[in-house]
Amino acid sequence: MAIGRFTLESGVKVFVNDLRMSWPRVLRRASLPGDLLSKGPALLSTDEYFRFWSALEAEAGDRELALDVGQAISVETFSPPIMAALCSPTLTVAGRRIATYKPLVGPLSLDVGETADGLAIAYQWPPDQQPPTLLATSELVFWVALARIATRHQVRPARVTMPVPPGDPASLEGYFGARIRAGSTYTITFSADDAARPFLTENEQMWRFYAPELRRRLADLQAEATVADRVRAALHETLPAGDSSMTAVSKRLAVSSRTLQRQLREESTTYQAVLANTREDLARHYLRRGNLRTPEIAFLLGYDDTNSFYRAFRTWTGTTPDALRAAITS
Repeated sequence: MAIGRFTLESGVKVFVNDLRMSWPRVLRRASLPGDLLSKGPALLSTDEYFRFWSALEAEAGDRELALDVGQAISVETFSPPIMAALCSPTLTVAGRRIATYKPLVGPLSLDVGETADGLAIAYQWPPDQQPPTLLATSELVFWVALARIATRHQVRPARVTMPVPPGDPASLEGYFGARIRAGSTYTITFSADDAARPFLTENEQMWRFYAPELRRRLADLQAEATVADRVRAALHETLPAGDSSMTAVSKRLAVSSRTLQRQLREESTTYQAVLANTREDLARHYLRRGNLRTPEIAFLLGYDDTNSFYRAFRTWTGTTPDALRAAITS
């Protein structure tokens, strides 16, 4: 999961203008300073980033703004990670590049993988924080816009899922050229043929220009995070795979288990404490979503059996997952 603070590039003012909105009004509604970009790109916290997108959604009124976002995407509004994607040879490579550098521009992470259906891109958001609907929907629209801009082909996703599909999906489904289905995550899947379709915008020389700066920014972001933050981010990726071990996390963070233990002690915590805290946060997040059964949540948290999850949950909260779910939904 993304950690730290996230860059809002100066080109976003062009983007907002192309959405036919007032930049000062959006900033006021989001409770952000009027001179936010006066000195170049700004760094936003997760709360500020979400407020910005909520303000756009509120300013839109009844407009289907996610579609306008797809129309407004242009070279002037691209941040460096997006430009790097546009320089890619195919959508598959672009997906992997964006997944690597997405933490630079937003509090989210991507799971990008090749499945039997093709290329699947799934979003993960911070626990206990629901992303603004406009932001999450626009992220899916972005992939279709990127594929169409880069290939000059009317690419249509093979599958689109949302936790809560729109009440009137006709306009979005018309844009996608695909039905929107209910699912546990925001996910978009492209056929293997479209994932491999050549990008006419491929530019290896420009990619070599952007890559060192992106790696530096990512290293700076990771350096600013605490070790506990980095462990939590790694656990978000290893737990759904069924591995809660320190060995797996140490390998992902490229340190030895002994070094990781020492670094956590220096922050007055332990691996087991961070693991328990992360599992509790994720459990509460999954229970709030309401569309996952308790055994499924136990699996996503890396437990071998549901009973172990029940015991741990009672230790954390003094109650059971089913009782907390009932209290949340009542």
